[in-house]
Amino acid sequence: MQTDELIRRLARDVPPVRRVTPPMRAALGWLALAATVVAAGVLISGFRHDLEHRLMLMHEQVNLLAALATAAAAAVAAFHLALPDRSDRWALLPLPFAIFWISGLGWGCIAEFIERGWPALGISFACMGFIIGFGVPLTLGMLWMTRHAARIRPGPVAWLAGLAAAAVASVGLSLVHHLEAAAMVLIWHGGSVLVVMLLSRLWGSRAMRAMSA
Repeated sequence: MQTDELIRRLARDVPPVRRVTPPMRAALGWLALAATVVAAGVLISGFRHDLEHRLMLMHEQVNLLAALATAAAAAVAAFHLALPDRSDRWALLPLPFAIFWISGLGWGCIAEFIERGWPALGISFACMGFIIGFGVPLTLGMLWMTRHAARIRPGPVAWLAGLAAAAVASVGLSLVHHLEAAAMVLIWHGGSVLVVMLLSRLWGSRAMRAMSA
């Protein structure tokens, strides 16, 4: 068989390859979907009674913006890492925003302790249920969008997806649920985010492989 004939046959029989959506466009699409889903949950649950007052406080505004920045940066990083030609350093993109977010919550705990002493801590499974209930499905949605990375970087993509989803859900929770102490916000918000990230890290790779199959 001649080389030209072989090339023609190979070109004729090869199925068309769908181009991967550019990372920024994919991240914006996922963020829009996540915002819509969480907003629906917020509207169903109803806004917290002191929302207007809390949004007037500077540290509350900063914490919300830091959480949103963490979600956006993690989503962008995940979609970049899903491509084989991107640097592993993309995984570091959400790190400064996440540190700023968590440190803001921690500073709230310190200020509260200085003002009125260590508060009595309570249990709030509603917080955990909201973040996990929205975070896990949104994580799976991003894993489906990045399933082509199952053989490239499934681990980093999975935990970044979990971080992005949990951060978005945490913003939604801040709009509907009131916690008496900043320490409880740190424990229940931060703990729930870590749970979603842990679940993503443990089973995200398997989910991506199953979806890509």
